[in-house]
Amino acid sequence: MSKVAIKEPEQLPAQAEPTSFISLIERAARDPNVDIDKLERLLAVKERQELRAAEQAFNEAMSKAQAEMRPVAADLHNSQTRSRYASYAALDRAMRPIYTQHNLSLSFDTEPAGEGFITVVCLVSLGGYTRRYSVPMPSDGKGAKGGDVMTKTHAFGAGTSYGQRYLLKMIFNVAIGEYDLDGSATPDDDPPLPEGLLQ
Repeated sequence: MSKVAIKEPEQLPAQAEPTSFISLIERAARDPNVDIDKLERLLAVKERQELRAAEQAFNEAMSKAQAEMRPVAADLHNSQTRSRYASYAALDRAMRPIYTQHNLSLSFDTEPAGEGFITVVCLVSLGGYTRRYSVPMPSDGKGAKGGDVMTKTHAFGAGTSYGQRYLLKMIFNVAIGEYDLDGSATPDDDPPLPEGLLQ
C-alpha cells in the first residue's frame, strides 16, 4: 500500500498555498499509514501561518483606519474641573464610519478588578482575528474625601462609560481638540478623573 509523503514542518515552504495545504492534510487524514505525529506538526504549522496572516491583515487595517482619523473636537464641559472633553457619542460619530469601512469591529465587556474597581475590556476584531484591550476603572462610588457620592449601580455605569471613552481613544490613537491650519495642536485634553466619576 502506498503512503502519503508528509514533509516535516521545517521543510514546508514559507508561503504554502492554502488550498493545496488543506488538500494535503485531507489526503493524509484519509491514509491509515500516515504518521500521526507528523500530521499534527503539519497542522500546527498551518495554524501558525494562518495566525500570522490574520495578525498582519489586522495590523494593516488598523494602520489604514488610523491614517484616516483626525482629532475629535471636545463637545462637553466639566464644570468641576473647568475643562472640555469629547463624549463617547462624539468619538463614535467620528470614528465608527472609518474603522467599519476597514472591516474592524468593536465589542465591549467588563471584568472584576479587585475591590472598588472594574476592568473595561474592548475586543477589536477583523475576520477571525481578535485583539484584546483593557483599562481598570474605579467603581466604588467614592468621592475625593472618601464619602459615598453615588450608588454602586451608578458608579459601575460611570466607570464603564469612562473606560469606553478612554479605550476608544487609546486603541485608535485619537487626539481630542482642535488643530490649527499650520498643524500645531491646541488640544482640549480629557479632564482628570472627577470626584465620583461624574463624567
